[in-house]
Amino acid sequence: MRLLCHVVRVASTFAGDIFKLVGGTAISQAIVILASPILTRMYGPEAFGLLSLFTSVTAIIAVIVCMRYEMAIMLPESDLEAANLLAGCLLVTCLISGLTLFFALNGDLVAGMMNAPELARYLWLAAPSVFFSGVFLSLNSWNSRTKHFGRLSVATVASKVLATGTQLGAGAAGYATGGSLIAASVFGQIIATVALAGQIWREDRDIFSGVRKKEIYLGFIRYKKFPLIDTWSALLNTLSWQLPVFLLAFYFSPVVVGWYALGMRMLQFPMSLIGKAISQVFFQRSAEFRSDERFPLFVTQVFRMLVVTGMFPILLVTVFGSDLFGVVFGETWTEAGLYAQILSIWAFVWFISSPLSTLYVVFEKQGFGLTFNLLNMISRLVSLVIGGVLGSPTMALALFALSGVFTYGYLCWKMLALARVPWSAVYAIVSKNLLLFMPVGIVLLSLKYWGLDPVVLVLVGSLSCVLYYLYLITTDRQIQGVLIGFGAKKWLPFLFRHG
Repeated sequence: MRLLCHVVRVASTFAGDIFKLVGGTAISQAIVILASPILTRMYGPEAFGLLSLFTSVTAIIAVIVCMRYEMAIMLPESDLEAANLLAGCLLVTCLISGLTLFFALNGDLVAGMMNAPELARYLWLAAPSVFFSGVFLSLNSWNSRTKHFGRLSVATVASKVLATGTQLGAGAAGYATGGSLIAASVFGQIIATVALAGQIWREDRDIFSGVRKKEIYLGFIRYKKFPLIDTWSALLNTLSWQLPVFLLAFYFSPVVVGWYALGMRMLQFPMSLIGKAISQVFFQRSAEFRSDERFPLFVTQVFRMLVVTGMFPILLVTVFGSDLFGVVFGETWTEAGLYAQILSIWAFVWFISSPLSTLYVVFEKQGFGLTFNLLNMISRLVSLVIGGVLGSPTMALALFALSGVFTYGYLCWKMLALARVPWSAVYAIVSKNLLLFMPVGIVLLSLKYWGLDPVVLVLVGSLSCVLYYLYLITTDRQIQGVLIGFGAKKWLPFLFRHG
């Protein structure tokens, strides 16, 4: 009984911290999702393709701009030691981001290599984008350490409102170009970083008075595995993520990249809304409780939360993704929906394994992370090149998705084994939720086979999704506990009459 009570208390505070992040993330993502049907009718696939290419270039550098020392901020017992690591991260960020001036000086060369000459005029924005990304990563790690998750919500919402508003304004004014999307995105990064920095400085600045050069150096030595090993692991991971963008542009065109980008954005929505918040809080809690005998039960509950929240909507996309995209975003984007259908099963496996992947950092198994990311990148590269040589974007993405199911499935298995989670529990969680979807999936496939109008099909699918989550809220005690921790019982008491 004491074991159960302890796990419940940990899960309750875990859920509360998740929703401090999800609250802001939900609002910011809602802004993006609600604006997307308008933006896709203002901007064509090529404009979104250019944005995706720019983001991919900067993401590869941004992930190593702190040399991964930002991951170490969570680990020291002393806040002063962590503060010195934060200061070191900011110094490294200044040095690494300066290297991105290469793109401003060689824009034509870089853009030509990506089969997107129009991108050259916007590559000067890479340097500020990488710099503010590095500062934000460092501050965000400090923010997670101090458990002030509400700060991030404020920064995220502010950045999304201004960035999306700028994109809409530019489109309405007749400047519906890739450059407008890129400039607005960088503007949002700057706003998020400044907002988060202001809050941290106002509340934590006394701690930073103890920052010293010697302590920064000692921190760099203590956590040298991060730049020596984890940097390469993170670089390979990010490069493997951006490979589809680069290779689809190389073999096909920015238009195909734009379709892929929208499909991925919609598939990543659950991860952005829930998975990323769970990942951030899970990392902090895992670092705190990794030696506790109750840790396997805690990880099992997190795995279950990921499955029950992510499986149903992802499988809906698998069934009628092309119809959904055509109705919501316009006929121009039906191909993006097809890409989303192809990638959906892989997206679910990635959704549940990505938050758990922080365990290899917690247990300081950086060598495994490097090996996995190397394997992942090679499998993606081979898959996409085969599809490119065959001249088929759908074949390239199908092979990409298949390789992803195997590699991320292996990652999930390895992390659950590391946490000593019983396989009987994993099987029970997955099979139960798959059975819940099957009746809905059969009905939707039958309606699609009978040639039902896509609008009606989308309405039926959306209604089934709403009913599913209502079912979860009214019957699932873990989900109820999360929502009650967020205060939902006060404004939706009728949903908790059995809770």
